[in-house]
Amino acid sequence: MKKNIDLTAEQKLVLFEDGTESPGTSDLNNEKREGSYYCVNCDEKLFDSTAKYESGSGWPSFYQSLPDAFETKTDTLLGYERVEYHCKKCGGHHGHIFEDGPDPTGKRYCNNGVCLIFKPKN
Repeated sequence: MKKNIDLTAEQKLVLFEDGTESPGTSDLNNEKREGSYYCVNCDEKLFDSTAKYESGSGWPSFYQSLPDAFETKTDTLLGYERVEYHCKKCGGHHGHIFEDGPDPTGKRYCNNGVCLIFKPKN
């Protein structure tokens, strides 16, 4: 498992200590170019830009991930059940999956932007 030694304190907090970035703070909220999103810790490709949409949540949102990109677990930190997802390659926490997304999946992968690197299509 490759780990990025150059992670910021906020990235470490979100990825490995169950933290969350403040809503509306990620530059990736406004990213509209074609490309792919990768885990900031291990550089695993997680999402294609075609699955990104504006959810109004304040975090970059996607209606589907790439196959086998994540593992999930139940999170009850806020007193109710949520589905939390982690990078399958490095175990870094990225966000939660909600059932209020658009077609065709109805899913909303609500991702902390500090956990992602966007690479534009060439």
